[in-house]
This record gives sequence, C-alpha cells and structure tokens, in this order.
Amino acid sequence: MSRSVVVIGNFDGVHTGHRWLLEQARLREPGARLVAVTFWPHPVSVVRPGREPKLLTDPSQRERLLREAGAEQVVVVSFTTEVSRWSPAEFVDRVLRPLDPVRVLVGEGFTFGHRAAGTPDTLRELLRGVAEVDAVALHRADEAPASSSRIRAALAAGDLATANALLGRPYCFSGTVVVGDQRGRQMGFPTANLLVPESMAVPADGIYAGWLTARSGPDAGRHPAAISVGTNPTFDGVQRRVEANVIGRTDLQLYGVEVDVEFTAWVRGQVRYTGMDDLVVQIRADVATIREVLGI
Repeated sequence: MSRSVVVIGNFDGVHTGHRWLLEQARLREPGARLVAVTFWPHPVSVVRPGREPKLLTDPSQRERLLREAGAEQVVVVSFTTEVSRWSPAEFVDRVLRPLDPVRVLVGEGFTFGHRAAGTPDTLRELLRGVAEVDAVALHRADEAPASSSRIRAALAAGDLATANALLGRPYCFSGTVVVGDQRGRQMGFPTANLLVPESMAVPADGIYAGWLTARSGPDAGRHPAAISVGTNPTFDGVQRRVEANVIGRTDLQLYGVEVDVEFTAWVRGQVRYTGMDDLVVQIRADVATIREVLGI
C-alpha cells in the first residue's frame, strides 16, 4: 500500500474550508493515499458534556461527503474518555503511525492529546524523520474563515443563504420518515415527517424551498419539496420536526424510508393561524412561491 497524506479534523459539515484542506493535501502529495482522520462522537461531548455543539452531519453523511471530496480512506476515531486521556505521543502512535504518513495537514489552531497539550509543533517533533507536518491557515469564505460554528449560527438565525455558501451546497437534513399527525394529508398536502434529534442542527423555524431524495423504495429519487421546520404552532405542537411536502404528489409511499431533505431557499417564517382553512390558503401560496424558486 502506498504511503499516505493525512488530514485531521472533526469535519462536521464537510464545508468549503474542509474541502480546501483536502485539496491542499492532494496538491502537496499527489502520489500519496489521501486519508481523513475524524472523531465520533464530537470530542466536546466527552470532555465537556452538555456543551457540545449541534451537529451538521451524522457519521454516515460525514464519511460520504469526505469521500466525495477526495478522501480515499476515512478513519473514525471512537472518542471515549480513555481516548481523551491519551498523551499526544499515544495519539501519534495509535492513530497516525499505522497510516504510514509522508505528510500530515492540520488547521493552524489544531490541538490534540490530553488537555489539548499537543500543537502542530508537538506533532512535528513526534513525527520528525517520519512525515512532514503542515499547519494550514483556515480557508476564508469571505471576511472570516469558513467554519462549522459559523454555519450553525447562520442556520439558527434562518440565514440559509450564508449557511449554504459556507457549505458549498444546500444544507441537507437526513432521517427516516415517521407517521405524523396526518393533518397535511387532510389538507391535500401530505408530508414526509422527520423527527429532529437534540444533537442535530436544523434551520430556524420557517418555510423553505428544497428537494427531498428518497434513498429506496418505489418512489426513490429526487423530488421538489415545500419544507416546514417547526412545532406546528397552529395546532399547539411541541415537538420540532422537518416536514416535506413533495410538490404535486399525493401518492408517495415514504413511511420507513430514509430520505435526504435539501434546503435551497428560505421562503417565510413560521406563523400561527386561526384555523385549518387559513393555513390551507397560505400553503397554496407557499407552494406557488416555491415552484417559482425551484423553477418547476
């Protein structure tokens, strides 16, 4: 097996900055095997439980996106309390040396090992004579570096345009379709309902234009969708959901199917209506707007 060029990071969201780092690795070592080393769960959930950020991607999404960005191998370090206590030398011996790296790339603020004792300089010393170590300045999307935290903040604020620009693609929320309250079907706009885990980020409550992709089943494929994020305030709901109405279709069989919901554009905020009739009028107007946005 050829020697590797290794990039290390959480890679949550696999945004434009992450992909730029992977591109740099490929450019600097074009003949080496490109390996991405990442961590699950998020290290903060282990070292400071309760303070971990909402996540942009689950492990399967992250691996798929890293491979699409050029990684030939993705190594997921299972981040446990024991791993959090590794010294920098233990991390290098257990994770990096087995990959036979010729070069390792990290962000310039990278730390590792127990109590974040290791820095890029530590890594250089531990790999002296084995591999080059490059601490790379974060890729700047505009006036500030692209980062997962900026994307989370933009999503929480309903600023989908900024989030998508930093991601380099529409934000995507994935899950398995569950049985909902059936109100959408009663109104003539059936929805695919996805529960929102506490650990995952979603855009701010509101109505969005986008696409639903069913990964399997008779209705597999990509479909235009009117998407709602929120708790259904008109009906005093309390559970946050992502609900996607496939435009122009009432016959889809999606229960139990894994789907990806892409958020293309914000349409409006969430509103509490006085009853179902007023809501139906608004949904029809939303669908007309979303058809225009999506060009369908």
